[in-house]
Amino acid sequence: MIILSFCNMSKAQPADPVKWTFSTKKIDAKTYEVHMSANIQVNWHLYSQTQPADAIINPTTIVFNPNPLVSLDGKAKEIGKMEVYTDKRLKISAHQYSDQLEFVQKIKMKTAAKTNISGSVEYQTCDDKKCLPSKKVTFNLALK
Repeated sequence: MIILSFCNMSKAQPADPVKWTFSTKKIDAKTYEVHMSANIQVNWHLYSQTQPADAIINPTTIVFNPNPLVSLDGKAKEIGKMEVYTDKRLKISAHQYSDQLEFVQKIKMKTAAKTNISGSVEYQTCDDKKCLPSKKVTFNLALK
């Protein structure tokens, strides 16, 4: 009986409705882009870094680990079709994405030395019935 209950729990929610890929693109000798791409399962949503004041979900947070050879150039840009979700009954709203979302962070090299850029993306996903707890994925990419 207990084993069946655990089996049913595992069917109740996907392990992770978002699959991440990370890459870098060299723009010029001292400028790179870090691409953090999210492939979102059908009927699930991933949330913007910036949320309205009445939002109750956790915004996506991107953190880069300190590296003395690199500086961030602004905030990560979001590339995708943002949707504004509104629940008038609960008086809440959210900025969300479905299907695909790409975060692009420009970085500047302080020297020509080869190095890595590392960090994490913390995010929350919801479908129309439930929200999963926040998750964190890490990345470590070579800049060459």
